[in-house]
Amino acid sequence: MLLLAIDTSGKNGSIALATVAHSHTRVEVIEVVPLDGSAFSAQLVPQIAKLLEKHGRSRTDLCGFAVVSGPGSFTGLRVGLAAIKALAEVLKQPIAAISLLEAVARSSASRGCLLAALDAGRREVYVGDYEIDPGKSASVRMHSERLLSREKFLAEVRVVNSNSKTIVTPDSMLAAALRNDGIQVELIEFPNSGVIARLGWERLQRGQTVLPEELQANYLGHSDAEIFSKPPR
Repeated sequence: MLLLAIDTSGKNGSIALATVAHSHTRVEVIEVVPLDGSAFSAQLVPQIAKLLEKHGRSRTDLCGFAVVSGPGSFTGLRVGLAAIKALAEVLKQPIAAISLLEAVARSSASRGCLLAALDAGRREVYVGDYEIDPGKSASVRMHSERLLSREKFLAEVRVVNSNSKTIVTPDSMLAAALRNDGIQVELIEFPNSGVIARLGWERLQRGQTVLPEELQANYLGHSDAEIFSKPPR
């Protein structure tokens, strides 16, 4: 089985092609291709076609899709979701929508209670509160996903640290700010679309899919257009 995964949520993104073993228990990532966030709309579809051709496959070989649904860039998310909607509708294949915050939490070496954090710009932070089963199944329970001011986030994590909840982020500057404030944090590599493919396959197996017309972005915030169009108070 062949799976396509896409992340266009940030300044940079990636696409991944992955195969699933006949046992349906192991995902092998064939290749991850980076994308320049300044040109997602121009790059995405040609890069998908190029990746499939490179590995002797066609789009009709695809059996499922995994896509980051947010949080992140409004424009980037729209481009990625639109591409997946179109492919899934034409090919009649299932879609797994993945939260980038969950991907951050699942990329941690820790288990139990975690806070996944991503720099959202404008002195704001995307925060996901998760509980990951330490067993082999690694089942995940999401308690909340929020957009917080940097000040409110720091105030909350001071309490969280005292309760031994792991804080994990791929953002080095955010990690440095936390450590400067005396807060322990686990710095990880940014989860690419290879990680999204593996998480997506788990959801596809469990039947946790969305139809193309139901696939929506999880922004957790307001777009620049919404922010700057508000009348002054």
